[in-house]
Amino acid sequence: MKYSGFNRRSILKTAVAGATFALTSSPVVHAQQKTIRFLNAEPGRNGATVKVLKTAAAEYEALTGTKVIIDTVEPDDAFSRTQASITAGTPYDISSLAFAGHVLLLADAGNLVPLSKLVNKYQWGPEILFPIKGEHYWYPYDYNFCWLYYRKDLYRKKGLKVPTTWNQLQENSRALTSDGTFGISFPLGANAATQWMSLGNMWAEGVSILDNNFKLIVDNAEMKPKMIAYLEYMKNLSPSMPPNMTQAMFGTVVGQYAGGQVAHAPYAGRLMEVLEDRAQALVADTGYFMYPDSLGNAQAINNGYDGWVVLNTNMSDESLKFMEWFTDRHYINFLHSAPLHFQPPRMDVYDDPRWLEHPMIKKHKDLVAFMKSFLTRKDVIIKSIDTEGPVIDLRPPKMFETYAICGALQNVLIKGMPAREAVEIMAAKYRAVLT
Repeated sequence: MKYSGFNRRSILKTAVAGATFALTSSPVVHAQQKTIRFLNAEPGRNGATVKVLKTAAAEYEALTGTKVIIDTVEPDDAFSRTQASITAGTPYDISSLAFAGHVLLLADAGNLVPLSKLVNKYQWGPEILFPIKGEHYWYPYDYNFCWLYYRKDLYRKKGLKVPTTWNQLQENSRALTSDGTFGISFPLGANAATQWMSLGNMWAEGVSILDNNFKLIVDNAEMKPKMIAYLEYMKNLSPSMPPNMTQAMFGTVVGQYAGGQVAHAPYAGRLMEVLEDRAQALVADTGYFMYPDSLGNAQAINNGYDGWVVLNTNMSDESLKFMEWFTDRHYINFLHSAPLHFQPPRMDVYDDPRWLEHPMIKKHKDLVAFMKSFLTRKDVIIKSIDTEGPVIDLRPPKMFETYAICGALQNVLIKGMPAREAVEIMAAKYRAVLT
């Protein structure tokens, strides 16, 4: 989930052609035999991430003689560019991906080589590895969790307390809505922003869309009342939101909070980095908490992640050597290019003096500790639509791409449809792609 416009990419439209090609064509020989082509999907703010990668590439070439070419695209374009390179017969050797379903597609088509040797060297946080038939085909480099930020100064002014229930969050948001300012911002469009930023309270309430056999249960006797309650809660919260939230994307919400238009906003660590750059006055007055449930018994965050894969090319052995060297020597530098946004999934990093010495990590040690707690506490719910079910599978990504939950929100909040009916329509859309 990137500030530049994270999206859970289109998994069905471009997958088949590239996957089929990989099974029917022979390995490609690069024009330069010792050249690794690396597709990076982290442009980075002010180019910091690209600079780290290019510095590492130059060092590796000087050390080994192997050239590493860094091509950079926007996050939304990484999978389609990877597929296009395969189809054209000139596949990238290493690529960035942000969707477990894409990893599965490429691995099943024979496009990827296992990274288990590198992955198994470390202890990892929860909900990040997504093994396929006992092998790890991607190296996660960050989490993109979503939680809630709030204005501590406004809380003090109004005598408010950090909410632990839906009602408390509604009351706080209502109290902070007046004269062109709004209590809270949640995207409501049919897009990835809504599915990343606006579902946390639903997960906290204990909603599951699928069971462990990938059967749809969101409209069964247990889950349907929870879904109805969540939709009605969002309807009650909507008068505290800015207008036109059906048009809101990732940057919209960040801009609303940084500009002082809203008192609560969902986001990852990037928001604090933006405040440091653009709204210094808000840095000390910004607090954070997880999405609460209705009764104050549970807390949740929405899952998100990014990782690297090594493709099955004639340079895969060289690529594996580079990846081992890079993740040992330059991974910390990579994380430092977005020090609060690139939350480490590798648990050893949290105790690494090199990582801890970054000024932003030192300054925001409380936020860093809060973020780490997601990985160590047993009572935190970590979920997302595309990772529903017991293992990585293509069915949850298909559900994601229907944006059916977004439609349910719009039906209730915008069209005034009864929540029960909205849940039934949503479930029918999900069931259609699961059949």
